[in-house]
Amino acid sequence: MTSITTVKTVERRRPAGRSAARVGRPGIAWAAPAAVFFVLFAIVPLVLVAVLSFMSWNGIGSPQFVGSDNWTKLFDDPVLVKSLWLSVLITVLGVLVQTPLSIVLGVWAAGQQRNRAVLSAIFFVPLLLSATAVSVLWRALLDPNFGVPAQAKWLFGDGNLLGMQSGAIGVLVFVGAWQYVPFHTLIYQGAARAIPKVLYQAAEIDGAGRIRQFFHITLPQLRNTMITSGIIMVVGGLTTFDTVLILTQGGPGTDTTISAYYMYQKAFKGFDFGVGSAVALVLVVVATVISLVMVRLSGYDKMRSAMEGL
Repeated sequence: MTSITTVKTVERRRPAGRSAARVGRPGIAWAAPAAVFFVLFAIVPLVLVAVLSFMSWNGIGSPQFVGSDNWTKLFDDPVLVKSLWLSVLITVLGVLVQTPLSIVLGVWAAGQQRNRAVLSAIFFVPLLLSATAVSVLWRALLDPNFGVPAQAKWLFGDGNLLGMQSGAIGVLVFVGAWQYVPFHTLIYQGAARAIPKVLYQAAEIDGAGRIRQFFHITLPQLRNTMITSGIIMVVGGLTTFDTVLILTQGGPGTDTTISAYYMYQKAFKGFDFGVGSAVALVLVVVATVISLVMVRLSGYDKMRSAMEGL
């Protein structure tokens, strides 16, 4: 008799539970503003760029349809392949440099060290500056005549770091890391603070030291954060423009002419907006494919738990 009463009670409570779940779930209207914004400022411009890639237009007058001429002209240009390779190279180097630094600094900033808050605030200052301001700052600091290299020739040689490809690429990677490592550090700081303390307490009972805890607890728990941060780095690296424009202007020669700067040269310096749009479309496709591959190979798209690494 008691079991029958219990079953009836559960059955009476089920509709209320479903109703409560339905009430707590936001409707589609909540997503409408973001969806409209995304369509107007992402989808529509992308479609217009795709259409313009089949047009001939110098920025004045009406575009003229030329079919696949822009694409033929583009793929016959060896600078395109070189620009894509340079974009991928600088992006990979940026990820390899920024990821370890961001993880270590983020985990440190999540601790309770003395003066941690003050040091973290100072470290996050580059986030307040625009990429243009950062590029101008470092161009002045790295000036071979009046900057740091001129005062430390024993370290920099002739001081013209931007006059050779390896030096120019190194500067671009360094400046990018100087500005954006604080941003990714902030991401890792939040993720590290969300790791359950009980895991570290259990590890201490088992005799694990700080280094072992870092590699066996912290890093596995930050796995999904690494993927998110990595995707942001990849997309940001492939679309870098203002740093190259101010620091190297694609030089020496075309040794740092990445795809975004190559698009700028074609469209805004060569007044060939059709070819420039084709370059932009290629860059979008490459960035999208790389991001999807990262998500797919990492298994991030199959992640169900809201807990990091669990």
